[in-house]
Amino acid sequence: MRTTRFILALCLSAPAMHAMAQSNDYPSRTVRVVVGFAPGGAADFVARAMNEAFSKALGQTVVIDNKPGAGSSIAADYVAKAPADGYTILIASPSSISINPALNPKLTYTPKDFKAVTKITTSPLVLAVNPKTDIHSLGDLIKEAKAKPGALNYSTSGNGSAPHLGAALFTLLTGTDMTHVPYRGGAPAVQSVMAGDTQLTFGTSPSVLPFAKGGRLRAIAVSTREKSSLVPDLPGMREAGLPEYNLEFWYGVFVPAQTPANVVKKIYEATSAAMNQPNVKAALAKEGTEVALSASPEAFETFLVEDGEFWVKLAKGANITVD
Repeated sequence: MRTTRFILALCLSAPAMHAMAQSNDYPSRTVRVVVGFAPGGAADFVARAMNEAFSKALGQTVVIDNKPGAGSSIAADYVAKAPADGYTILIASPSSISINPALNPKLTYTPKDFKAVTKITTSPLVLAVNPKTDIHSLGDLIKEAKAKPGALNYSTSGNGSAPHLGAALFTLLTGTDMTHVPYRGGAPAVQSVMAGDTQLTFGTSPSVLPFAKGGRLRAIAVSTREKSSLVPDLPGMREAGLPEYNLEFWYGVFVPAQTPANVVKKIYEATSAAMNQPNVKAALAKEGTEVALSASPEAFETFLVEDGEFWVKLAKGANITVD
């Protein structure tokens, strides 16, 4: 009987021992970083800016896998269901982690399906318009939106995305009505403004600033209350005439919830090492994005609780639906 129990115990513990051995060897093969937006958008830009340094810090090849759609929920769902071994990593924003799960009961994942690793960047959104419009300031935008309810079309990277919420907060505070046109990422959303299919966007800095500098967009303000040192040429919302408005945006790194602690630690350390590289910081700063690392995975978890409440409250207050 004792022999039988001993053999049974060995059989039951074998998978656990195998998993432990694998996690101790991490990483021993290519790591996949999943981005929930199309190439050319802010999330994609951040992933590619850090990719070489992240790969070097991990000691393995890192590939970027764009899975756009459903406000980045497709990518989040994919990572939530991936093996919890550290080889599938998600770069996400509040939209897929907090907003979409709270507003869309059809989703097959929840925030509990992820382990937070670290915040990596923070930046203001940038309010930009098509340069052929007569909108040169926030005051111009408010005046035109009030004069023509529903006539102005604003583009975003998807339902429930930060740009969507940025515009929703604007309409709430100003009592205006504009028409939302969602796309599958920041890049196509910005392209629609340049083409004149939409008139404005509250876009992420990396998506907007290169085109604003080239004259293909007219940037008129940043979404933070005060002027941002990241985008010093643009007024903050207080200076622009809407002091009640304040919105800041972040990206973070997540893995499936059951990922072993030692693997999470390695990813955290490699991410921190990559984001602290001067060339990575410089590349991000050039596009209005600042490196903002969490003190630890636990600190990021704590941050997400309060931050998630803010975004969900805003989304519900603006009657935003996600499906």
